Amino acid sequence: MTVDAAGAAARLRALHGGERPLVLPTVWDAWSARTAVRAGFAALTIGSHPLADALGSGDGEKLSLEQVFTAVGPIIASVDVPVSVDLESGYGHPPEDLVEGLVAVGAAGLNIEDTVHSEGGRMRAPEEHAEYVAGLRRAADAAGVPLVVNGRTDLFKDAADPAALRDEGVARLLLLVEAGADCVYPVRIQSDDDLVRDVVAAIPVPVNITAHPVDHSLAHLTSLGVGRITFGPLLQAALTDHSLEIERRWLAG
Repeated sequence: MTVDAAGAAARLRALHGGERPLVLPTVWDAWSARTAVRAGFAALTIGSHPLADALGSGDGEKLSLEQVFTAVGPIIASVDVPVSVDLESGYGHPPEDLVEGLVAVGAAGLNIEDTVHSEGGRMRAPEEHAEYVAGLRRAADAAGVPLVVNGRTDLFKDAADPAALRDEGVARLLLLVEAGADCVYPVRIQSDDDLVRDVVAAIPVPVNITAHPVDHSLAHLTSLGVGRITFGPLLQAALTDHSLEIERRWLAG
């Protein structure tokens, strides 16, 4: 099935900004995608970490951009809802290559992060990452496809005190908004309600938060003002735990 990227992107864009957060289950193959659609979700995202695990690789741009597009094409074609794709930091490619590939497979949007795995895991400078996002927006506009760009920062990810980086993180995110990001993704702040509220209050577009599919609740994240929710690798991890429980029963004497 050929997927119309422009139509899918327009549908995904229209789902943002409602009274409740947009929940995009993070999937990694056709089965997980179809299962989420059967559950009733109107859009999905393919996560780089669970996709890499499903392919026997590792997260952190161990796959090539070409391998990623080869893998995500059948997933996107297996469902009739818009699908966004996590493209890490771009796999060492310019924005135009990412947009060309996304349009070819019918993707509706993408995540793009500021940790450059192909260069030793360095973090892009705020202005550098904003320019990369601006390049994505220019390329999407030139292609006539309103891709939903989710600008991610890993600034908080490994911080001993994420709250101490609030102002720096907000400044990074605002640069991404100015560059054309439709939503922003400060990774690993979901455990600090005050920090989430502060970031949400400072950002004029939906803020994406990583939720644990079992331990967190839609009601609570809604109360914090979160605009978009994804699961990262946590849905796959939760299903792994449940699968292990089922399978180990058959090892018992």
